[in-house]
Amino acid sequence: MEQQVRTVGPVTESERIVSLDALRGFAILGILVMNIQSFSMISAAYLNPTAYGDFTGLNRLVWTFSHVFADQKLLSIFSMLFGAGMILMFERCTAAGRKMGGLHYRRSFWLLVFGLAHGALLWYGDILATYAICAMVVFLFRKVRPIPLTIVGVLAFLVPAALWSFFGWSMSYWPPEVLEQTRIFWQPTAEFAAEELAAYRDGWLAQMPHRLESLAFHDTFLLAFYTGPRAGGLMLVGMALYKWGVIVGRRSRTFYATFAAGCLAVGLCLILFGLSRNMWVEWSFEYSMFQGSTFNYVGSAFVALGYIAIVMLVTRGGGFLSRLLAPVGRMAFTNYLMQTVICTLIFYGHGLGLFGSVERVGQILIVFAVWVFQLWFSRFWLARFRFGPAEWLWRSLSYGRLQPMRRAAASGP
Repeated sequence: MEQQVRTVGPVTESERIVSLDALRGFAILGILVMNIQSFSMISAAYLNPTAYGDFTGLNRLVWTFSHVFADQKLLSIFSMLFGAGMILMFERCTAAGRKMGGLHYRRSFWLLVFGLAHGALLWYGDILATYAICAMVVFLFRKVRPIPLTIVGVLAFLVPAALWSFFGWSMSYWPPEVLEQTRIFWQPTAEFAAEELAAYRDGWLAQMPHRLESLAFHDTFLLAFYTGPRAGGLMLVGMALYKWGVIVGRRSRTFYATFAAGCLAVGLCLILFGLSRNMWVEWSFEYSMFQGSTFNYVGSAFVALGYIAIVMLVTRGGGFLSRLLAPVGRMAFTNYLMQTVICTLIFYGHGLGLFGSVERVGQILIVFAVWVFQLWFSRFWLARFRFGPAEWLWRSLSYGRLQPMRRAAASGP
């Protein structure tokens, strides 16, 4: 029994699934394409590209590329990976004769703490708290078979799409004051935009009121009606994909190629149709904020599935892309927080104070620079240590004991 207890711990390097690490690395790098818009511009610009800044020429092209190929796609992959990771850990605990419940809820609790701290102290766009809360519920489905998992997951995922369609349809019945308050989220007044610009161009303490207000909205209303059902539903789908062997590279090349082609075709058609409709109505609040966003919402899940299939296909048997992306994925938690630190130091007032001053072309160049640094740093760090710093702290708190950090310590008896 003592031997079984010793075997239940953080995944060793030899036990890691390289394709999962590579997929996680692909997602953590790609997510910055969208997050940098939130780091560098007023919040409305993330939803409505015409709300702030130049939207012509190369800036329009960069936004369009980001919207079609990145917006919600990488978050979808992360949600599915989170679900797959729960099943992977459940299998390891079961094989070692241990129950997983206590460990899972400790991990989720500490992730919630990290997420709330990240959102309150650094950036309101945190997703960790949402994942932690969803994981506490989704864990209850770990023994369900793949088909029921998929059905429940898809139904949960579609709840926000149904709500957004209803909100759009019912808008003409809203009280005028509610309609006007909602409109500000889509097309802020000059005064509202100026307040946000002034807050984030100021010092860290001056940013706190706006950051806490935004975080409260994200972790209450949006969690209940949007991010929670979306993330939770896709976690369930990820569980099913793991049980089917799809998300760990166990299917044939023909399967992955066919799956990728079909998912990308459906997803991109939905997204491009929705984009063309929004452009046709010139991003009007009445259509684009709710009904106009549902095409990308649904299409993003299909594109994410297509990306998963492509990564599984090109990383089979290792190779250059696996070696490039896997270290970034093994340090995904650290790299996610690092992106926040780097970007807030560039854009917020306690750093360079460039908030609202960098157009989308400049933003994407910063993204490329961060990618290069994280690709190098992840490999450099993991050549010397077992975990990224954030991963080490999370594991140590979850297991209730300090984990060996240096590689030399890990090789001892």
